Amino acid sequence: MNQATCAWAMKHELERIYHDEEWGIPVYDDQVLFEFITLEGAQAGLSWITILKKREGYRAAFEDYDLQCLSQYDQDQCEKRVEAIIEQFDVVRHRGKIASVFSNARATLGLIDEYGSLSNALWQFVDHQPIVNHWDSMDEVPTSTDASKAMSRFLKKRGFKFVGETICYAFMQAVGMIDDHIQGCPQKSA
Repeated sequence: MNQATCAWAMKHELERIYHDEEWGIPVYDDQVLFEFITLEGAQAGLSWITILKKREGYRAAFEDYDLQCLSQYDQDQCEKRVEAIIEQFDVVRHRGKIASVFSNARATLGLIDEYGSLSNALWQFVDHQPIVNHWDSMDEVPTSTDASKAMSRFLKKRGFKFVGETICYAFMQAVGMIDDHIQGCPQKSA
């Protein structure tokens, strides 16, 4: 592994693969964007490796992030589904985080109606162009920015949960809205 690889990705093989193949690469697919909203919200207070290890459990529990399907659960169905997910799937067993996936799916469909796609709604916070930062070390990377704060306010106003400014910044990094690979990292954008 290259010594300049971002330090957080050097702890576990799953993190390295994720770093090399996904982190910071622009994503415009609504289903994948929704997956990352879900995963970043689930990660709050936990390590990213915990979430990476449970990623397939999330896909199975949430029907591969089928927004139409997820949005159709009413309150009673949602409560029953949350309990079933806790019992049957390898996910973070936090009822609020699990339930938020269903309400976030409904809120996502509202954004798609309003903006044409989730991608259009979210990429507006970086003027539809990735921001490439030039950090020399991971210590320089912020945990939030004005853009992530604005995205958080925007999403919360539309009914999303587990979308605080730090979660939004991590989301923006994950889906390539922001390239925070350190200088010299082989994955760094030009």
